[in-house]
Amino acid sequence: MTGDPTIFARLMAVVEDRKAHPTEKSYTHRLLSGGVAKIGEKVTEEAAEVVEAAAEPGEQGRQHLVREAADLVYHLWVMLAHRDVPLAEVEAELARRFGIGGLAEKAARPQP
Repeated sequence: MTGDPTIFARLMAVVEDRKAHPTEKSYTHRLLSGGVAKIGEKVTEEAAEVVEAAAEPGEQGRQHLVREAADLVYHLWVMLAHRDVPLAEVEAELARRFGIGGLAEKAARPQP
């Protein structure tokens, strides 16, 4: 391990840079300009495509799933950047939950 940032951290840095330095040619900028509604539409669309791809058989279906998962992660990162949520906060939340059973963790969450 070299200590280099992960591709997730590198992608988040690019998304945050597009937010800080918008250009009209940037797809990320267009999404950010659309706010939660536009970004949420893409997150929802990509999540549905992940599920569809997961149901496809064979290696071709598996590769389709990988591509759709990458699309979903990208759009999720855009949503996080829109709300000024650093990736480190999501990582910290996952670390907090690590080792706790999913049902126990969910039961312990504060109710809205």
